[in-house]
Amino acid sequence: MQLHPDILFSIFCFPVTNTIIATVLTDIVIIIMVIIVNRKICFNPNNIQNIIEAIIDYFKEITETIAGEKSYFIYHWGVSFFLFIVISNLLVNLPGFDSIKFCNTISFKHTELSLLRVATSDLNFTCALAVISIIATHFVSIQYIGIKEYFKKFITLKMFPIFLSVGFLELMNEFSKVISFSFRLFGNIFAGEKVISTIYNLYSLCLPVPFIILEIIVAIVQALVFSMLTITFMHIMTEKLH
Repeated sequence: MQLHPDILFSIFCFPVTNTIIATVLTDIVIIIMVIIVNRKICFNPNNIQNIIEAIIDYFKEITETIAGEKSYFIYHWGVSFFLFIVISNLLVNLPGFDSIKFCNTISFKHTELSLLRVATSDLNFTCALAVISIIATHFVSIQYIGIKEYFKKFITLKMFPIFLSVGFLELMNEFSKVISFSFRLFGNIFAGEKVISTIYNLYSLCLPVPFIILEIIVAIVQALVFSMLTITFMHIMTEKLH
């Protein structure tokens, strides 16, 4: 498996890769789940409603433990990131996910490319998620503590060298979050997909089963780590500077 995704075709000079197709598929799955749960919501919930309610309640309790009264501003961000990332990660385990091929029409060579590739194995996708998470964190911070208290975290009125250096380090820390968020998620999912592909090439009958189970656990854990870090950073950014 190559590091960069395959370009399947272009729309107005915009390259459409197999990870973009997988992202659209993830969106479709989420929309279908929302429609099903919304139509069948009741006081005696079915299995899907039970799962969704359990996830929301879990994140609400965790966020209340971390952020206290600020959980109302934060927990829905964590739920959204978790559901989107975990569904995107788990789609690779669907039968036929890697076997669907697409005829390359960009080059003159008749080559077949995989139509789908798990979106989180694309560094562009994980970087985009990291940027969205950080922007959302700063948005929540301004919404909760106000623009004046927000800027105090980076620039203080007392212009002593120590305050300037601390503000500069805080600013650099925000940029470093993009690297830590994106590379952690990308590295784990890409490596897992590479391992599964290798095992399938060696022996595709029973040998891949324990590795598939391990990758399902990794997919859930990585989605949980991303969402928990987002919640934690939002809690830190909504604390007033003393």
